[in-house]
Amino acid sequence: MLTAAYAVLGRWNEAYDLWDESRAVALLTTFGVRDLADREYGTLSEGERKRVQISRALMADPELLLLDEPAAGLDLGGREDLLKRFSIFASDPAAPASILVTHHIEEIPTGTTHALILKDGQVAVSGPIGDVITSEHMSAVFELAMDVSFDGSRFFARAR
Repeated sequence: MLTAAYAVLGRWNEAYDLWDESRAVALLTTFGVRDLADREYGTLSEGERKRVQISRALMADPELLLLDEPAAGLDLGGREDLLKRFSIFASDPAAPASILVTHHIEEIPTGTTHALILKDGQVAVSGPIGDVITSEHMSAVFELAMDVSFDGSRFFARAR
């Protein structure tokens, strides 16, 4: 985890200071894997690895974070916990801008401001999230009558 501060994979001659160590601990705590800090990466579950990878990506304090299906392969509980933690993290004004790729609208984190939906490799609709994620747009994109709702924190879609 600390090596991400220098954008390297293994330790060699880097000098880590208290700021590096406290940032690593804070990020691991934010994503719920602080207790795994001393474990080898290869011993972690898929969900634990994803949380560590996100924490590691944030270690260098990027201005933009790209997430490609971060909840893929996770069980329902792991997915919900990861999305909740990411939503809390992303709501911090100091958090980097983020782009999240997903095939599931229920995985759109709370606080997402804009969306872009592709169909057949082309932009089908884009703009502010409330204008994009609608029953009309989803029905047209998926060629299936759909009802889309928002419960204040998550989007839900179901076929009619």
